[in-house]
Amino acid sequence: MKQERLLTIIRGPHISEKSSIISEDNNQVTFKVAIDATKPEIKEAVESLFDVEVKDVQVLNVKGKTKRTARGKIRRRSNWKKAYVRLEQGQEIDFAELA
Repeated sequence: MKQERLLTIIRGPHISEKSSIISEDNNQVTFKVAIDATKPEIKEAVESLFDVEVKDVQVLNVKGKTKRTARGKIRRRSNWKKAYVRLEQGQEIDFAELA
């Protein structure tokens, strides 16, 4: 796969209370990924960008919320995709180090 495609698949880490608990307990990392990304593409992108071994990938589509603006119009946020990436034993990604 081309390096350009690998860089566009991973949009960034998804930091939340749930993702923090999962990362401590199950050695998993949560990412926001491109909507058209597949599990094999996500696995290859994480392995090449962060130099880790990936055990498996789980993805889910997050539906955009409907929000009301100040003038009363109804707008809808974009849908997006979340990926839970489980790393092999002994592997970890430290986002503080990367920043």
